[in-house]
Amino acid sequence: MKSGFVSIVGRPNVGKSTLLNSILKRHVAITSDKSGTTRNIIEGVYNDSDSQIVFVDTPGIHKPKHKLEHVLNSKAYGMTNNVDLILFLVDIKEGFGGGDKFILDKLKEENNNVILILTKIDKIKDKKYLLESIDKLKDLYDFKEIIPISAIKDINISELIKTMKKYLKEDMKYFDDEYITNQPTSMIITELVREKILRKTNDEVPHSVTCYLEEYEELKDIINLSVLIIVDRDNLKKIIIGKNGNMLKEIGTLARIDLEEYFGKKVYLSLYVKTIKNWRDREKYLQELGLKDDLDFE
Repeated sequence: MKSGFVSIVGRPNVGKSTLLNSILKRHVAITSDKSGTTRNIIEGVYNDSDSQIVFVDTPGIHKPKHKLEHVLNSKAYGMTNNVDLILFLVDIKEGFGGGDKFILDKLKEENNNVILILTKIDKIKDKKYLLESIDKLKDLYDFKEIIPISAIKDINISELIKTMKKYLKEDMKYFDDEYITNQPTSMIITELVREKILRKTNDEVPHSVTCYLEEYEELKDIINLSVLIIVDRDNLKKIIIGKNGNMLKEIGTLARIDLEEYFGKKVYLSLYVKTIKNWRDREKYLQELGLKDDLDFE
């Protein structure tokens, strides 16, 4: 039995969460075209007849501009230690830039097995450009492999899985076959809601928007959910609610569709938005509700 740990790293918005979801064939990590979407270290487990691969999907690594980004970077750096393999993702359409070099310099300090993954190749029509890019990048580091993929189109995903197995050891299974992710159900619910907020509002709402599960009631044929959305400015609250509440309804509808697929039963989802302008007031409010903050901003 081949088994081991694989860390997925890359700058924001290169497709780390999309790749993880594609490999697992489950929606365990949220995606959007906005950088900073992933805040948590997502553990996903892939199982087949002869292997178990434990994936770690990290927040995007980049030069931090404020405290939140320092927190996210420290989480990501910590997950490149003591793993069997690192997948370093680079957006082939955007090309190798300063942010990618910043990450590569960090990887060189660890001297781990690294596979370079060139993502979003479905957006590249010129095959010559792809080959030239591979030729330029291969000398930047002693990459074990270079694999171009499209996670959203399922291009070369099977080949990637086969290649990763070459770098795993003969070892025990760390998790049962039924185990898919370490994320609690409450996190899956709130992150799916946050994903829809980021997708629907484009660049209007920052990734600091946070969601909390206030109610979870599972009945025989339906699950009743209530999710609190917290923002730090009144104008963000207005954007998320939208005219006559239409934006909030759309967010709720999209989230409910994914949640019903995840749970395999009907879901009734209630959303509401509250403005809290500083983190200390937010902490106090959450304590009153009996809720716990999911990220240390201080």
